[in-house]
Amino acid sequence: MPINTQSAAHSTTSPAMPRAVDTDFYVLDDYLNDADRAIVSTVRGFVDARVTPLINEYWERADFPYEILPDLAATGGVGTAIEGYGCPGLTRLQTGLVAMELSRGDGSVNTLNAVQSGLAMGTISLLGSEAQKKRWLPAMARFEKLGAFALTEPEHGSDSVRLETTASRDGENYVLNGEKRWIGLGHVADIVVLWARDTADGKVKAFVIEKNLDGAYPEGYSAVAITGKIAKRAIQQAQISISGLRVPVSNLLEKSTSFRDVSAVLNRTRSTVAWEALGHAVAAYEIAVRYSLERSQFGRQIAATQLVQNKLANMLADLTAMQLLCFRTAALQDQGRLTNEQASLAKLFTCQKSRALCREARDMLGGNGLLLENHVARHLTDMEVVHTYEGTDSIQSLIVGREITGLAAF
Repeated sequence: MPINTQSAAHSTTSPAMPRAVDTDFYVLDDYLNDADRAIVSTVRGFVDARVTPLINEYWERADFPYEILPDLAATGGVGTAIEGYGCPGLTRLQTGLVAMELSRGDGSVNTLNAVQSGLAMGTISLLGSEAQKKRWLPAMARFEKLGAFALTEPEHGSDSVRLETTASRDGENYVLNGEKRWIGLGHVADIVVLWARDTADGKVKAFVIEKNLDGAYPEGYSAVAITGKIAKRAIQQAQISISGLRVPVSNLLEKSTSFRDVSAVLNRTRSTVAWEALGHAVAAYEIAVRYSLERSQFGRQIAATQLVQNKLANMLADLTAMQLLCFRTAALQDQGRLTNEQASLAKLFTCQKSRALCREARDMLGGNGLLLENHVARHLTDMEVVHTYEGTDSIQSLIVGREITGLAAF
């Protein structure tokens, strides 16, 4: 089963058989087809075999296990919804299921694929010319080249529309100057999609920065990893300085003309972030249920107490609500009907509920919940990042509030 390990309608156990954790209480598996189930099974197998056994070690030392990338590429989940150019052309539902399963294993691994497939490749796919897509996407789909998406600046997080990085035309090149911050993979990526304001018309446009043949960044591009993070430690973000960086005119994405193009990219990926939040919630709930059945205090399993059962019931209710919202969001997106406001509501709700659920699960494990070996602390802290990027719940609420009232409060 893709969402649960055992259907609610067939939940049985015996003294010799540990009870399976049912996370598909409303049997949403009924809405999946064989292709959906196959991609979930493949990604879950990859996570169980290649991610879970080693991720805590890498998380603790703040490094990514790049050796798993060929196996991740083999799952067929790289490039997600992009069609052609070596990409799988997944539906939006399948794209969400991939994000859920990767996040159920680890948030850093999902973030790497989200940056690669959704942001970097997604921008090139949406805004690049045919020649540009053929030039960059196939190698990225094979993970032969890593991508990054450089939008956020030190002084412009939530108000990214005011970005100050500039691009000035000089013959057959643009000269870029500015700074970027919190750019996932920005210090190791082979291809960086970087957003800058064209000084000629004041419009925000996307430029592709490429490493040289010797593997070094071109002169004028300097990036260092940000250290000291408490979450998503297995993937690093970069502080980038750009000074006199010359980029060929051919590296300006042809269909990139304004900040509306940034919004179009983020609208496509924001709903996937909701699925990521769901994946963390699924993992935390599974951990909490199993622990409650294994842990005994005062002469009985803690799962036999009213307090714990109340917590688990409410966690399952929130988990189910998140699933229903994610499924409906994917259906609307596959039909081409998902609005920016609907995507914002999905991220707002799932991030709020997943943060609370992960916190409740950690609390149920007591002191043991603080240990990496029990995984729940990693999911809890990683949810702090998911809550923050692509707009916090405060920003998402203002987008939805504007839709409700017709009045902009920001």
